[in-house]
Amino acid sequence: MKKIISISIQHFALLIFFLITPYAHAGEYLSGPADYIYSPRVEEGEREIDTKFGSQKPRSGEDSRQSGASIGFGYGVTSWWFTEIYGKNIWNGNNSQFDAVEWENKFQLTETGKYFVDVGFLIEMERPQNRNEGYEAKYGFLLQKDWNKWQANLNLLLQGHYTGTENQGTYFGYQGQLKYRLQPEIQLGAQLYSWLGQLNNWNTNQQQQTSVGPAIFGKTKLGRKEALAYNVAYLWGTTTASPKNTIRLQVEYEF
Repeated sequence: MKKIISISIQHFALLIFFLITPYAHAGEYLSGPADYIYSPRVEEGEREIDTKFGSQKPRSGEDSRQSGASIGFGYGVTSWWFTEIYGKNIWNGNNSQFDAVEWENKFQLTETGKYFVDVGFLIEMERPQNRNEGYEAKYGFLLQKDWNKWQANLNLLLQGHYTGTENQGTYFGYQGQLKYRLQPEIQLGAQLYSWLGQLNNWNTNQQQQTSVGPAIFGKTKLGRKEALAYNVAYLWGTTTASPKNTIRLQVEYEF
């Protein structure tokens, strides 16, 4: 059985208290164009080069697309801890700039397939290039269930900025994904990204940010330990506060 993270209840409570203190302004869209669905599973010793790209069309037709990309290196340190660090870039029209450095840590809390769902926990810290934004934190529980050729994910997340120049609270959101594994090289499914509002002041339905749409997945083995995995999605915004549409792509080289 995978080792449960050795952290005391007192220390865990202090961590959560620190993270849910008021944050600074979280930006126009809480889901960035290059965001992706987290999986709770960890493979010890696995290394990966992870690239992500996305582009969002704002609801206003007069604005140009907002795009983002990132590249990172990740490593499965143990059978229950995966860590990754990567840099992010953004484009708004023809203007391009380095956006942030992000450090992601994922902890698998249950043995794969032993219980009804696999459970993990995410802690992700980001240092934006714009120091007025302070630091961004994202954290929450990751759930995954497999049955026959189907796979489903549900992630419950909190996100916000802190030590910035503004104070806008902590936001709650979730991610969902459904996948049918037709064959390893091509799998069909759908993705959902949604932010419901601040913990103490949820938005109305029209103010919430929700995008949903079809996705294609695949993984091709290149050697005994090497593989190339991808997923691509086209998402429609379902509320007036959401981007009109989002195109996103993720490619991972595992070795």
